[in-house]
Amino acid sequence: MAQSLLFKVKRSEPELISPSKPTPHEIKRLSDIDDQQSLRFHVPLIQFYNYNPIMEGKDPVVVIRKALAKTLVFYYPLAGRLREGPGRKLMVDCTGEGVLFIEADADVTLKQFGDALHPPFPCLGELIYDVPGSSDVLNTPLLLIQVTRLKCRGFIFALRFNHTMTDGSGIVQFMSALAEISQGMRKPSISPVWCREILSARDAPRVTCTHREYEPEPDNKANTFSLDDMVHHAFFFGATEVAAIRSLLPPQQQQKYSNFEIITSYFWRCRTLALQLDTNEEVRIICIVDARSKFVNLLVPNGYYGNAIALPAAITTVGKLIENPLTYALDLVKKAKANVTEEYMHSMADLLVIKGRPHFTTANACLVSDVTRAGFRDVDFGWGKAVYGGLARAGDGTNPGISTIYIPFKNAKGEEGFVIPVFFPTQVIERLVKELDKVLKNNINSPTMGDRKSGIINSSL
Repeated sequence: MAQSLLFKVKRSEPELISPSKPTPHEIKRLSDIDDQQSLRFHVPLIQFYNYNPIMEGKDPVVVIRKALAKTLVFYYPLAGRLREGPGRKLMVDCTGEGVLFIEADADVTLKQFGDALHPPFPCLGELIYDVPGSSDVLNTPLLLIQVTRLKCRGFIFALRFNHTMTDGSGIVQFMSALAEISQGMRKPSISPVWCREILSARDAPRVTCTHREYEPEPDNKANTFSLDDMVHHAFFFGATEVAAIRSLLPPQQQQKYSNFEIITSYFWRCRTLALQLDTNEEVRIICIVDARSKFVNLLVPNGYYGNAIALPAAITTVGKLIENPLTYALDLVKKAKANVTEEYMHSMADLLVIKGRPHFTTANACLVSDVTRAGFRDVDFGWGKAVYGGLARAGDGTNPGISTIYIPFKNAKGEEGFVIPVFFPTQVIERLVKELDKVLKNNINSPTMGDRKSGIINSSL
């Protein structure tokens, strides 16, 4: 993608879109998984859509705005405002005030963004405008949506959501409902379910599992970077890259691990080497696990759109991670994921209440989230599926260098896979490329140096 791409966006004044019919005015408590400190931020998403001649004469702004008011009848808590009660307990005041909506036009075509559509995106702040005063967690709109028409008659749908209200699976469910109603359905095919009590603390909270992800931060907190020389880079992993890493394992071990476990373990080791930490320092990998999975057996009802995620951590020292065979890291990752059970989720909710809803431990942490099967690209407002759909930036914006997100992607050769966008100091990026290329020797991940003034490195994908 041409990071030097500049364009102008003309925005209308932000407006509040309320439910199209009266909705209940009530107070709904969030779950104790929802209101942890780790989720008290807004997540920006972005979807790129081509022009479709079958929609000739239809304006995506008008279609989506009208459908949004109808969709909020079903998802009326999202039209409310968050309040905080005793013990920092979050609840949504279902006021029906509405969500922020912005109509915009940009003097750019989709083609000008290039073939490699993935974070970072040029002029992102113009495509998802941060309305002054809207990014607080409490007492502000829970959703912000901007629909930007392009010169080619395609459009960009950008959405920012309050993470305490929903997770990746939940927001895709809402976006899919909005898309269905945009195409003329009278109600969503999946009815939204609140039911937050299933992930609330028990009457007598009791921690029955080990949750090292919420340990206190050490005094000499690591993972701090000077933001003066931070740059973006995106690594592509397709079938070839996965096979190359899998081949590092003994033949009898090669089918024991999933693709996620293979990439995560290998990337964690390379990332640790690139950071040049002391051998005896503790490092941790945190794998986001969706409790909706059949392996967790929590029996989350279909339509539940609250946060149903766990953040199990695997912890070791730098020396053990890089000196042991790759299977050492693989077993740590596999065991951490397997720890998440129904009891683990209840124990986690109890711990969050007992400990005052802490943030997960960020020191020397690598937080991994796989959204390749979340369904962002499948959201269709009538113009077809998204060319790109998903996260608008690398990481959560609050902890640079920690978040590692797997985003579905098709490279210039037409190969399906995913990209991992990262945000690190220049020297860390260069060392990370070098470490990965020790196995991935075809240079697909070698950086093309971009505009240094903009602090961007592009991948030659």
